Amino acid sequence: MIVEMRTYKLKPDMRPRFLEIFRSKSIPEHRRLGMKITVPYASVDDPDTLFFMRGFPDLASRTSLKAAFYEGTLWRQKLESVLMPMIDKYDVVVLDDTEHPIQW
Repeated sequence: MIVEMRTYKLKPDMRPRFLEIFRSKSIPEHRRLGMKITVPYASVDDPDTLFFMRGFPDLASRTSLKAAFYEGTLWRQKLESVLMPMIDKYDVVVLDDTEHPIQW
């Protein structure tokens, strides 16, 4: 499985609102499309940082599933304009968990 480890550094005081929308809208849409996704984890050290992981069967499905999400109506018409302004920066590390599978 291909796993994205995602770190989001949010603008000050945006984490509660971001998490509310992410949990109620984004996570269900990821799962509806067939992506594995963990709940977001809030950083203990930084009140504006959170982490989550997304899983894909392989690199090809990563490309197609991400396209389905980011080109979809929910993202384009509702989430992008609300969530993206809350993000200061984000980092993504792509891993292959074949040797040590993540327990979803």
